[in-house]
Amino acid sequence: MENKARITLVIGGCRSGKSRFALEAANQIKGGQKIFLATSVPRDLEMDKRVAAHRAERGEDWQTIEEPIMIHDTIESASKTADVILVDCLTLWTSNLLFAEYDEPRIMEATTLLAVALEKSFCPVFLVSNEVGYGIVPENSLARQFRDIAGLVNQKIAAMSDRVVLTVAGIDIPIKPRKN
Repeated sequence: MENKARITLVIGGCRSGKSRFALEAANQIKGGQKIFLATSVPRDLEMDKRVAAHRAERGEDWQTIEEPIMIHDTIESASKTADVILVDCLTLWTSNLLFAEYDEPRIMEATTLLAVALEKSFCPVFLVSNEVGYGIVPENSLARQFRDIAGLVNQKIAAMSDRVVLTVAGIDIPIKPRKN
């Protein structure tokens, strides 16, 4: 299988429509084995409700794999039989790594492992991430560290992706490849 236009990063602010766009695009991939790689670790009732709503939105066509840290391993193994993988989201994955006491160099090593797994993937992969750099400068060190590292993760994955789509107010804007 040709390994072109297969890695898509969908990025945008909170409630910008990025998960909806990624799901609709992934649903257009032909085949029956659809893997949703969930990085969320629900820690409260509100997050439980969000997870349930996303699961209902996906429908029963999707098999959910919950993996908060080792997403590269999951992509490597699941892509061998899957027709499409949707990872939602890299922002939560980054925060999971921080909570697991990964420092910036270790998070960037994990991001490199992710990039390698994406390059080797046997099926298209859609990744969702938040653009966290549009807001104000956070008032505490941990929040600033998270914002900075999330930006670096997004840059690295965007650079190796075949396609990057920005979502704003429910509108998808292709930013890579650029249209002339």
